[in-house]
Amino acid sequence: MKWPVLLGLVALSECIVILPLRKMKTLRETLREKNLLNNFLEEHAYRLSNSDSKTATHPLRNYLDNCYVGNITIGTPPQEFRVIFDTGSADLWVPSISCVSEACRTHISFNYQKSSTFEKPGQPITIYYGSGIIQGFLDSDTVQIGNFVSLKQSFGLSEVEYGFDGAPFDGVLGLAFPSISSKGAIPVFDNLWSPGAFSEPVFAFYLSKSKPEGSVVMFGGVDHRFYKGELNWVPVSQPRHWLISMNHISMNRSIVTCSHGCQAFVDTGTSLIYGSTDLVTNINKLLNARLEDSEYAVSCDAVKTLPPVIFNINGIDYPVPPQAYIIKAQNFCLSIFHGETWILGDVFLRQYFSVFDRKNDRIGLAPAV
Repeated sequence: MKWPVLLGLVALSECIVILPLRKMKTLRETLREKNLLNNFLEEHAYRLSNSDSKTATHPLRNYLDNCYVGNITIGTPPQEFRVIFDTGSADLWVPSISCVSEACRTHISFNYQKSSTFEKPGQPITIYYGSGIIQGFLDSDTVQIGNFVSLKQSFGLSEVEYGFDGAPFDGVLGLAFPSISSKGAIPVFDNLWSPGAFSEPVFAFYLSKSKPEGSVVMFGGVDHRFYKGELNWVPVSQPRHWLISMNHISMNRSIVTCSHGCQAFVDTGTSLIYGSTDLVTNINKLLNARLEDSEYAVSCDAVKTLPPVIFNINGIDYPVPPQAYIIKAQNFCLSIFHGETWILGDVFLRQYFSVFDRKNDRIGLAPAV
């Protein structure tokens, strides 16, 4: 299926905003360099989100590796923040000047006293993420993303943060469906979509493979210069999360896991690829990876000989080469496959330009340039 002609041209109009994203040094890398990673992982064991509909969101998976950040502004006059554009959650939040946590001291905080458009309903919120929690209040103000302005936008102001010390971002801008937002708050994308700010209710990601610069997130249309061929469309399994069905995963023409199909989150808030522990263990065995201090180490020379890992989605193969799924860390190499729920994170998305279509509840994938 192809986009209408409009989307092939919309990048040239004012109806699409393309924001630069910057690849940051990850917290995992920083902790590893200081020999603090194992202590951190023990103290911040992965926690699933609370299922209480009053507080829960889909987890921001493994924020240790969230490293693509972009800028937005909040308030009048605008105050700038560096945020993760996260398809795994639905809330926008930044630190408040009233925040008492150590994490807030190293990030930019919102000074509501300096904004003439700030409104303080004061509804308390708690948002649970994969490795952290924020607590604060749900307020509203003007939020700007590029040329798009969202008036009276609900957003969280954190007053207490757990697990975000040293994170390379100030806050999170969630791009999942409104049904998982805290307290029924309307997400930024929906608040812009409702009055018709977008020509098409879509957003898309291009994540550069190596350079810190060059990555973008675009709203309102698709710029075809960032991908090759045609977009292949995959229906969303249920309109709460960006969850899709995978047919199977193979190596060397043999199915190695997910033989009866499985569900996977497409999550820009996660850097690696995750899957159920037993199935990921099978993949790492085939890579001759050995478990060392909670990570799977492999020979750096393996990049020359290992085959691609192929994800079959909606009948189409999406290979991920060993140059992508083996990463160098200081003087050794690691497999990016980790045990958990299946999540296709940035390692996958660097290979494939991704389009998230809210109108038709589907994700488009095509080889990235």
